Amino acid sequence: MRRAVWGIVLIACAISGSFASDNVERAVLLRDATIAAREGKLADATRLATQAIEAAPSEMDGYRLRAGLYAAAGEHKLAIADYDQLLKLDPRLAEMYDQRGSQRFMLGQIKQSIEDFDRFLELKPQQEPYHWKRGISYYYAGRYDDGRRQFEGYQTVDDNDVENAVWRYLCMARSLGVPAARDAMLKIKQDPRVPMMEVYALYSGKARPHDVLAAARADSPTPEVLNAQLFYAHLYLGLYYEAAGDTRLAREHIGAAVEHKIGHYMWNVAQVHAKLLKTAASPS
Repeated sequence: MRRAVWGIVLIACAISGSFASDNVERAVLLRDATIAAREGKLADATRLATQAIEAAPSEMDGYRLRAGLYAAAGEHKLAIADYDQLLKLDPRLAEMYDQRGSQRFMLGQIKQSIEDFDRFLELKPQQEPYHWKRGISYYYAGRYDDGRRQFEGYQTVDDNDVENAVWRYLCMARSLGVPAARDAMLKIKQDPRVPMMEVYALYSGKARPHDVLAAARADSPTPEVLNAQLFYAHLYLGLYYEAAGDTRLAREHIGAAVEHKIGHYMWNVAQVHAKLLKTAASPS
């Protein structure tokens, strides 16, 4: 989970290919769109990418670039439409299934996200142990045993990720109960991110919720760092309370996590979770 970086990196992935083409107009538009994206001018980049698509609608580079731009801007439906077009042009574009699955998850389309992640892994089976995002989708789909196995697989490639241990705990808590999940907690030596080791201690029954928040605020972090640390603190406190059956505190902390927005997939997880909690609380 530590390896994923969201937002602008999607653009870098999208524009990493070569734009060599016999269509000079298209090549110039894609070049200018790439420059605009790198300068953070996403609206200009999107407009130029659209013009490049119009100049050559059967070429993939424009769709790839624009999909990444839409994803970075949080325009999930528009990004999905471009990934759909890319996969029509070439159904074996493995990364496009993976990226479309992420966008589908962000829209709360959990089942569809798993379908895309599964297709990605059919084409790239060597990536299966790394695919923690599918494990999270399994959790929200209620496929807790599948989620547990996914996180156990991730432990074989990164055994110092507290988040991985926590999501396995959450899957097990749903199917076997909190005491069994705590007793079977994966062993983590040292996750250097603050306040992850305090989160680990909390889920292991060796710390209290206030210890997590205190660690997040300790040592006068910069505002940006503090925001990120408080995001993770509130996210995992909310999930902790939900597993314990305290819906009120779960809702309070998940809501606080959403307020501490960061450019990472996990913020989208918090946002999806907050919407699910709101839906569950609404009268039918």
